[in-house]
Amino acid sequence: MSTLRRLNIRLSTMRLVNVQEASGTRSAESSNCTRPTMDVVVLAGGFGTRLRPWTNSIPKPLLPILDKSMIEHVLNVLPESEVDKVLIAAGYGVDQMRDYFSNINLPYEVVIVEETEPLGTGGAIANCRPYLSNGTFCVINGDLITSLKVKDMLEFHKKNGGLATISLWPVKDPSRFGVADYIEENGKIMRFQEKPPIEEAFSNLINAGTYLLEPEIFDYMPEGRHSMERDVYEKIAENGVLNGFPFEGMFVDAGTPESFVEATQACIGSGRYSKGESMGNSWFGENVVTSGTIVSSSVGENSRIGNGSTVENSVILNEVVIGENCSIRNCLIGKNSMIHDGSSLDGIILDHGATVE
Repeated sequence: MSTLRRLNIRLSTMRLVNVQEASGTRSAESSNCTRPTMDVVVLAGGFGTRLRPWTNSIPKPLLPILDKSMIEHVLNVLPESEVDKVLIAAGYGVDQMRDYFSNINLPYEVVIVEETEPLGTGGAIANCRPYLSNGTFCVINGDLITSLKVKDMLEFHKKNGGLATISLWPVKDPSRFGVADYIEENGKIMRFQEKPPIEEAFSNLINAGTYLLEPEIFDYMPEGRHSMERDVYEKIAENGVLNGFPFEGMFVDAGTPESFVEATQACIGSGRYSKGESMGNSWFGENVVTSGTIVSSSVGENSRIGNGSTVENSVILNEVVIGENCSIRNCLIGKNSMIHDGSSLDGIILDHGATVE
């Protein structure tokens, strides 16, 4: 177990690193068992620009999806019994994340590793290196809501050998992603290309944002800002040490307004909540009062929706008041906001605490 104690501050003099422990609690049961051996890096360095204005005051990893934060849903794929430490590579909102994780109980230690400048995916991982144990570690993009089982992926990784295993997901248009030339017979990725023209793509299997890596991967990583996809995976694929792990179920990158709604709907459909209740294809937090029609949406706790109002394909956060005869479609409605009678909103992000007359 780490020598850090809960809520103590560990300051680093290393370049670009400032570490604050956010939560180091473990249950008595887990501390009496064999020590877990895998560390996890969550890549959460982005500024969430596509979800502004919400992310002006709340870091994207802490945005609520139903009754949990986005990052808790991201961590849902981990085998808790295998995880020793979670490092969150964060670019902003570090103090808020520290406070958040100090108030929830998790079965592993959580450490916030701050990026004082953009480092790229590879640079962010390298920035966490001083805090990683000397063993296989996992890396997850911080806005992915998936059905991946990292435990199954880890078993495959250890069986198949190599330096890295990438989760893979099929898409119709792979041109916006990293694409794998995957050989099903041996589980290897023979070639890897980042965002190719669709006519040049090796396949429709894309990098699905979760990796299992061996410490030797650092030998292939350049210093400073760099991309794992462009600077590392393309290189090691040629050496036959890059594996692929296709999976089925769901895969949503929750980084845009549309995909945030999609991720919320996926969590409703898969029952990923511990409070509130679902009715049909919608979810309602505790103490919600509604006389309206709610379709394919989530409504946060203590919210009120008036008679004759319709909410469709939207996310309503906590403490929202929507008046009578309103139409809310394809929207993200921030917490503590108020929408007056007869309002019609479509395709907008309403900031926290805003009022619509």
